[in-house]
Amino acid sequence: MLSIALAGKPNAGKSTFYTAATMADVDVANYPFTTIDANRGVSYVRTECPCLEREERCNADDCEDGKRYVPIELIDVAGLVPGAHEGKGLGNQFLDELTNADVIVNVIDASGGTNEKGEPVDIGTHDPLEDIDFVEEEMDLWLAGIVENNWESVERKSRSPDFDIDDVLADMLSGFGASPTQIAKVLRELDYPEDPIQWEDDHREELARLVRERTKPIVVAANKIDVAPDEHVETLLELDKPVIPTTAEGELALRRAADNGLVDYDPGDESLEIGDDVSDAQREALEGLASSMAEHGGTGVQGALNYAVYDLLEHLTAYPVEDASKWSDGSGNILPDAFLLPDGSTPVDLAYAVHSDIGDGYLHAVNAKTSREVGEEYELDEGDVIKIVSTN
Repeated sequence: MLSIALAGKPNAGKSTFYTAATMADVDVANYPFTTIDANRGVSYVRTECPCLEREERCNADDCEDGKRYVPIELIDVAGLVPGAHEGKGLGNQFLDELTNADVIVNVIDASGGTNEKGEPVDIGTHDPLEDIDFVEEEMDLWLAGIVENNWESVERKSRSPDFDIDDVLADMLSGFGASPTQIAKVLRELDYPEDPIQWEDDHREELARLVRERTKPIVVAANKIDVAPDEHVETLLELDKPVIPTTAEGELALRRAADNGLVDYDPGDESLEIGDDVSDAQREALEGLASSMAEHGGTGVQGALNYAVYDLLEHLTAYPVEDASKWSDGSGNILPDAFLLPDGSTPVDLAYAVHSDIGDGYLHAVNAKTSREVGEEYELDEGDVIKIVSTN
């Protein structure tokens, strides 16, 4: 299961985002370090289910009339404060937790109502632009420190005749989630001395930055967008990096209202329908939220998760079935499973995602949409329905 970490300063709204996305009970309060131990739960990314191409909708538990929800892990870690890479606040714990994530959602307070230390201030008095690069810089410096602390061992190994810097760095940074392929690509981008003894701090810091960019891409969730000053909103949305306008409180309110039958709303919808059984105060609040959603294309919670998986990680959704004509499993369940795979994946990759035994016994595959057999090198598209034929 892919893992998304929520990062940011205290009071930016990470725990509210987490609660809205998972509907799990966590502490949500207006003081620093509400979250001490990381919260872990299951959330979902949303895509169009292939059942929309058929006369009847599928009966999968995670499909709502063609809105398909695919599970991912969501991690809400302790808030980050200046100097976290040096261990200030809960910095070391925060950064250790991030090593387990595939991608990061940096939740910032777009309203400017939280200062650089994560303390509440009057809305508009803090510049949220200062928080955009904050997480990246702390992670880069923290990782650079790890590289520096281990560099002596790299220098020792460099004296060996079979020394290969790609292998040594891949071994050192494997705990950060860096693969040998990613390390090789980073080194091709980096201008560095052949002899590790001649490396300087600038080389190690640049190595750390490039490794972090490849292994922990970041999307910004500009939270509290519904109460943010217009000038903050305009500046944030004009940045040359992914920024998703978000109201985590709004999403949480909608999820709870939907559970109570007060609104018709599914996560990721850009609008909502207000029911008849609401009070005047509830209707006023919901209409205000609906106005914000119309302006920004929804609450942004689902949008941030989707962007993290489908855009930053460049994944797609594929659906394995046993019956290519009915798009069902052996029990007749239509499109029961959905898997997130990297772009460029093949039917063999899907087979291994289902089960290693299925992959080991792979024979061939059929594209259920076209009823044609596809080769091992066929690259899957978003929404492909694939029958895998295996000896196991």
